[in-house]
Amino acid sequence: MTNDVKESFTGAPGRPSTGRPSTGQPATGPAQAPAQASGQAPAQGTQAPAQAPAPAALAAKVRTLAPSMTRSMQRVAEAVAGDPAGCAALTVTGLAELTGTSEATVVRTARLLGYPGYRDLRLALAGLAAQQQSGRAPSVTADIAVDDPVADVVAKLAYDEQQTLADTAAGLDTVQLGAAVAALAAARRIDIYGIGASGLVAQDLGQKLLRIGLIAHAHSDPHLAVTNAVQLRSGDVAIAITHSGSTGDVIEPLRVAFDHGATTVAITGRPDGPVAQYADHVLTTSTARESELRPAAMSSRTSQLLVVDCLFTCVTQRTYETAAPALAASYEALAHRHTPRSR
Repeated sequence: MTNDVKESFTGAPGRPSTGRPSTGQPATGPAQAPAQASGQAPAQGTQAPAQAPAPAALAAKVRTLAPSMTRSMQRVAEAVAGDPAGCAALTVTGLAELTGTSEATVVRTARLLGYPGYRDLRLALAGLAAQQQSGRAPSVTADIAVDDPVADVVAKLAYDEQQTLADTAAGLDTVQLGAAVAALAAARRIDIYGIGASGLVAQDLGQKLLRIGLIAHAHSDPHLAVTNAVQLRSGDVAIAITHSGSTGDVIEPLRVAFDHGATTVAITGRPDGPVAQYADHVLTTSTARESELRPAAMSSRTSQLLVVDCLFTCVTQRTYETAAPALAASYEALAHRHTPRSR
């Protein structure tokens, strides 16, 4: 991706006003930023988030969102994840003093992690501390060294894959997922955009949806993606898959689809990234720590595939009367290719 293309998206100030009707489903990305950034308690009558994350999801939320936080918010997030019992005993003033930040920063961090306020975060911290005291082993990132035996590599990769899946499941917004499923199930046409490793995930989703009778196409060529996005309209769905949330070749066709009235979905590890500005629904994947021998493309692919499988399975449930015959027909059409031929 060229620098000029990248800058044109990463520097976008906010979601454009297109005059399209509201979907009724709030995006989980930058659209919420003004409310979170104020650091003030919600005004009377303001609706709080429908459901705060469960205590078990707190550590996963911190790992996912920490890279996009300010340094002061990172200190708060790292403190609550590292010592939930100790932080649960602190007032908002006490936690601000402990982390060398302000009360407003503590409140903003709590809201960014999905809690209506600091009181709700303290309750989650107390629950997380109780879970840890019950004897459950703490999560540890297993770095792979160049001299690790093969058995250790297998064990560490298996552990990291399990952690990535658990983090993604814990942080996945089921309200946003349900809205995306409803749009896919009713879609006239579905376009999916992804580049590199995310392009492989896009192809996987496209093939799955085709097998249950939906018109779905995955595009890895950015020019073809844009020319197809121009043809989308209300009743169609466009899905962008980007771990970084800032891949211009994926954001551009999603923006075009958004501007033409299609329902748009972003699958990303950065829910506050530029891609979310053009997404009606944001599905967040886990953000794992990278190492030289374990690049981001490995962990992101694992978490993206889980989200893709959730979408496919839920859409299949919703369209079962038509999906089941379509699946049966595809199996029958390919059956002879899996049967050994007699010589």
